[in-house]
Amino acid sequence: MENIKPGDDYSAAHIQVLEGLEAVRRRPGMYIGSTGSRGLHHLIFEVVDNSIDEVLAGYCTQVKVFINKDNSITVIDDGRGIPVEDHPQQNRPAVEVVLTTLHAGGKFGGDSYKVAGGLHGVGVSVVNALSKWLEVEVNRNGNIYHQRFERGNKATELKIKGQAKRNGTKITFLPDYEIFEKIEYDNNIIVPRLREMAFLNKGTKIIYKNYRDNHEEQFYFEGGIAQFVLFINQGKEVTPKKPIYIEREINGCQVELAVQYHTGYNETIYSYANNIHTEEGGTHEHGFKVALTRLINDYARKTGVLKDNQSNLTGEDIREGISAIISVKLLEPQFEGQTKTKLGNSEVRSIVDSVCYEGFVRYLEENPSTARKIIEKAIRASRAREAARKARELTRRKNALEFSNLPGKLADCSSKDPGESELFLVEGDSAGGSAKQGRDRRCQAILPLKGKILNVEKARLDRILGNDEIRTMITAIGTGIGEDFSIERARYQKIIIMTDADVDGSHIRVLLLTFFYRFMKDLIESGFIYIAQPPLYKIKKGKQERYLYRDEELESAMDQWKREGIQVQRYKGLGEMNPDQLWETTMNTETRTIKRVELTDVIEADMIFSILMGDKVEPRRQFIEENAGQVKNLDI
Repeated sequence: MENIKPGDDYSAAHIQVLEGLEAVRRRPGMYIGSTGSRGLHHLIFEVVDNSIDEVLAGYCTQVKVFINKDNSITVIDDGRGIPVEDHPQQNRPAVEVVLTTLHAGGKFGGDSYKVAGGLHGVGVSVVNALSKWLEVEVNRNGNIYHQRFERGNKATELKIKGQAKRNGTKITFLPDYEIFEKIEYDNNIIVPRLREMAFLNKGTKIIYKNYRDNHEEQFYFEGGIAQFVLFINQGKEVTPKKPIYIEREINGCQVELAVQYHTGYNETIYSYANNIHTEEGGTHEHGFKVALTRLINDYARKTGVLKDNQSNLTGEDIREGISAIISVKLLEPQFEGQTKTKLGNSEVRSIVDSVCYEGFVRYLEENPSTARKIIEKAIRASRAREAARKARELTRRKNALEFSNLPGKLADCSSKDPGESELFLVEGDSAGGSAKQGRDRRCQAILPLKGKILNVEKARLDRILGNDEIRTMITAIGTGIGEDFSIERARYQKIIIMTDADVDGSHIRVLLLTFFYRFMKDLIESGFIYIAQPPLYKIKKGKQERYLYRDEELESAMDQWKREGIQVQRYKGLGEMNPDQLWETTMNTETRTIKRVELTDVIEADMIFSILMGDKVEPRRQFIEENAGQVKNLDI
């Protein structure tokens, strides 16, 4: 922990009370979104965000996050420590006010925090309200102060329990079993967020340990968002090798930009305002895109790469294959909507525009070979865009056809209600034939796919739209693609990927998921994409029969039934099942198991698809080795 800075003006008087804390336990969803996994993890991030605000204020360099064996959470920082003096209006310790009063915090007046992410001040008080118990320790004024709360109410008075050499805050809480459906933490949700925080706040150390499974990670990035770009570009061939990094402050607004191009075709831009991921973009992202388009065209004409008789490159052309992080930190951010997903400050657009234009022009002039590669890639993208336009028009015409004109492909269902209609994407004609015979014709449609579909991670849109299997899928689903995409036109609200339970089947699943993620992400985000779970084995002994889905189940069943006299059939593919078996095991809505594909972390998903489907073999091999225990039948 760090000694308090001279002239510190963060005191009890800075804690402003806006309203009481009454309805949180009654309506927790209003404050944390849900009482499921998402809401549970939200509690952790609310407390961590307070520590990160101390980082932004310049007083904190280290944050520790622990999942304890009793399922409680501990967050420790070396910031200034929550004020412990009596609040001037409340006549009780400020730390108690912060923990028991909604909208009480030091972030509203602008004196204590110049920049903060937790702008609504509901965080830690909501965590307290939704915890069975919460204990706070504050190291401040040379003392260690302690107080305990139970279900949001004060259980003890604030007391001094020892002497402190350094300042900081330690909060430990146990989410309330009466509120949450299940107290079960997921490292795959927590770790990416903590890593992201470390990237966005260079020089900050974040330590994580889960004492329940001994998972432990530490994050420290001296290079900040430049290292962030390298992280998301794993598995890609990049230009330049070291990301372009620009940092500048204008009128109190700190701007950081990091950019790198790769040989692929997907545009990846992540924007942040005060460490909050602005998923819908906003003025900072708009300023970046406008400046980038203008400066590349200006530079291309100045250097003669773009001739006078040639049209300007579009922003879409210039951003093909780009990976960029935009991070702004400002005093009074204005977010559109309560979800904080779009930055609205109008002045930020021109600030980011100016920083981007001036910084990039300087870089391009100093690195002409890199500049030429970027411009030539954009010119190739421009040519491909015209080809893609023609391919898209062909797809539009195909969409206009009646589905009866697709013989041997789509066996549609009779229902026209998307809410009850399912589309099975089935590997191979043999399995497709069984599925067509075994299905419920009223609500289940079957589309057989031949072989492995195109790897869209390595192809431009014109080639993708020219692929027969992909074009047939687009036509069958009905939403269109790219600029023509509309979720409202989806003909099915369950699209079920049904492949063999082997390595080839796994590869086809990943290819299909890559396509949906890159070009129809809304289908995933709307919960429309599912994975079927066909059995691996059928065992029979006398008149008893049982279908088994994993190797471990086979071993267990063999032991239970005694091994003698058991007949084991291993299904090499869906085509080996007759229609009745396929219906019973995989398609019957009463008995089947299907897994919904959920997108919990966009950045992690981007990285994984790039590694699995990109050009570089070594990152893919390393990823598979590290995740072998969690992944079944993953094709290398």
